[in-house]
Amino acid sequence: MPFFLSPEQKQSAFWLALWLAVALLLYTLGPILSPFIAAAILAYMLNGAVDWLARPRLNKKGKRRGGMPRVLAVSLVLTAFCTAVVALFLTVVPVLRAEIPLLQAKIPAFFTWLDTYVSPWLAGYGIHVKLDSAGLRELLQQQVAASGDDLWTSVLAKVRVGGSAVLGWIATLTLVPVVLFYLLLDWHHLLARIAGAIPRRYVAKVGDMAVEADGLLAQYLRGQLLVMIALAVYYSVALAILGLDVALPVGVLTGLLGFVPYLGFGLGMLLALVAALLQFPGWVGLAWVVAIYTVGQLIESFILTPRLVGERIGLHPLAVIFALMAFGELFGFAGVLLALPASAVLMVGFRHVRAHYLRSSFYNA
Repeated sequence: MPFFLSPEQKQSAFWLALWLAVALLLYTLGPILSPFIAAAILAYMLNGAVDWLARPRLNKKGKRRGGMPRVLAVSLVLTAFCTAVVALFLTVVPVLRAEIPLLQAKIPAFFTWLDTYVSPWLAGYGIHVKLDSAGLRELLQQQVAASGDDLWTSVLAKVRVGGSAVLGWIATLTLVPVVLFYLLLDWHHLLARIAGAIPRRYVAKVGDMAVEADGLLAQYLRGQLLVMIALAVYYSVALAILGLDVALPVGVLTGLLGFVPYLGFGLGMLLALVAALLQFPGWVGLAWVVAIYTVGQLIESFILTPRLVGERIGLHPLAVIFALMAFGELFGFAGVLLALPASAVLMVGFRHVRAHYLRSSFYNA
């Protein structure tokens, strides 16, 4: 069959095969692309601030003067962003420093509660064990003595895997600012090179689609910001009504981390549960915290994200839920982060393909 292809068709097939090979290579290298993907997303978000600082302006006499050197603008924006991230991290540290000593003081009472209420319940099923600190220590010693080498092999294997994961996170956190700096510095040059690689007959069409996708992504970012603010207000107010002492920092942290699906919810709920356990007697406070976060997750998943984000990028609420599940299944945690913005870009392509299909002779024949 290739012998019957024209020279132009052979070139098209060659370049198509080459791009498919590149796409397959990128998919294979997915685990090491996370810092580059994260840096590219952040560069897209922060490039507007860099352009604003580096843009030439008119002085009081109406004369045009050069803007800030781009390298200085990038340094200022990157410093401000890193400062904001550190400030967000520091909102958690005081809460943990206040809660951990109190939690340690509660541990003996927790063991006493286990031995008083849980041990009799287990005894009814033929399991006789003391769940106070001495009993748990004896049980642990028996398990260690019985397991022997198998236990240590398992522990060492988990330490090795966990250590590799920690080193990977450290490498990612170190690499992202470096990649982000160079992407912001050469942002327009990189875009120009990408535009220059597009076949000339498709430049106008691809340019129109890129402008449309850029508008959708801007709408997505604004919608996501509104979701984060709404969640921060909801959790702060709800936890304050409950009477939690750390309601404001925990609520704000939960809302601001809402751009990472389930991370803000999980970390905020954990901190709130620990604070409720230390502050309130019994289990009523814990139940209220679980109820507050369950309602908040439902509000975010079925009202805020579909309405404030999905409608802005033209996605039906069901499409938003499907995109989160599909991208998460295909690409893991990075896919969850990219689900909605990638769906917005794909939606632009789908609209153009649909319009071309409706104009085709295949449809109108």
